[in-house]
Amino acid sequence: QVQLVESGGGLVQAGDSLRLSCAASGGTISTYFMGWFRQAPGKEREFVASISWKSMTTYYVDSVKGRFTISRVNAKNMVYLQMNGLKPEDRAVYYCAADSDRIKPSTAGVDIDVWGQGTLVTVSS
Repeated sequence: QVQLVESGGGLVQAGDSLRLSCAASGGTISTYFMGWFRQAPGKEREFVASISWKSMTTYYVDSVKGRFTISRVNAKNMVYLQMNGLKPEDRAVYYCAADSDRIKPSTAGVDIDVWGQGTLVTVSS
């Protein structure tokens, strides 16, 4: 089972961009559907985006469509989340996720095989 480590979070202003990275070790991500979830203070963890094993399919939550882009480089064991046009409501801890099955917007967090430790994104207005 892979281990996941996120990076790239930080404090930005509304309208700015950030790129989150997820580095995998202990195995290859090529056998996993990869995704990003987030959890805002006082809220449940929610799906943000996911990408299929060979990048053929992506899913996004409606609130980030057109602003966020998920990508992966299997050869580097890396997954990315490019976040543009950040809004204060995007503030959350962002978690990288890996699952042997498809990760869809309806996928519950309890069904995810592997989680990273999270990286905090704060957006000031």
